[in-house]
Amino acid sequence: MPVDFALIAAVRTALDARADPIRATGQQAYMKSVMPYRGLTAPALRSVLRAVFAAHELADRAAWTATVRALWDEATFREERYAAIALVRLPEHRRWATEPSVVPLIRHMIVTGAWWDYVDDLATHCVGPVLAAHPEQARGLRAWATDDDLWLRRTAILAQLHFAADTDRQLLVDCIEPNLADREFFIRKAIGWALRQFARTDPVWVAAAVAEWGDRLSPLSRREALKHLSS
Repeated sequence: MPVDFALIAAVRTALDARADPIRATGQQAYMKSVMPYRGLTAPALRSVLRAVFAAHELADRAAWTATVRALWDEATFREERYAAIALVRLPEHRRWATEPSVVPLIRHMIVTGAWWDYVDDLATHCVGPVLAAHPEQARGLRAWATDDDLWLRRTAILAQLHFAADTDRQLLVDCIEPNLADREFFIRKAIGWALRQFARTDPVWVAAAVAEWGDRLSPLSRREALKHLSS
């Protein structure tokens, strides 16, 4: 496949040049990550990637897909995987990143990343835009909501997080309900977060949904869902 190895090498060189071993140790401990960090702050990482991406324009969709996959799969530092996600999200690539054909790549990143920092970004900023552009992808999201992989289920719950008035309420219900009995923290937190966010748009609907689910909704999910609603 047409991997842009020059772009990948430039990412690694730029990350190495800004490395902070002391910060990296703290980041790795906080994230409970097996993969080490280079130790860049979020603003520094954005600055580095902006410069690298501007200097290495990808020729076409095939090169973009292959380069994202290689940067992700061959990463030895966590920031390289953040770079892969940033490459997906780059505005210049939106025409490729919102097509259904990107879903297998994003699914691979979710399943192999298997931690909240990757998954939440992929869910809200990668899966969400595909769903917004192609509502028929809701069928696949409903399948993810019942998958054995908890990170796919978390993704299904969070994919509409920034949809506001465009939220498909039935899809939200269909992604939450199969997971109400799940005792996994990351699922319960996702349910509460999704409901809390949508309550900014439709507090009456969220309050009614919470009441309908009753004790099926975990205390954590309920607390998060009602966090900003008046008693």
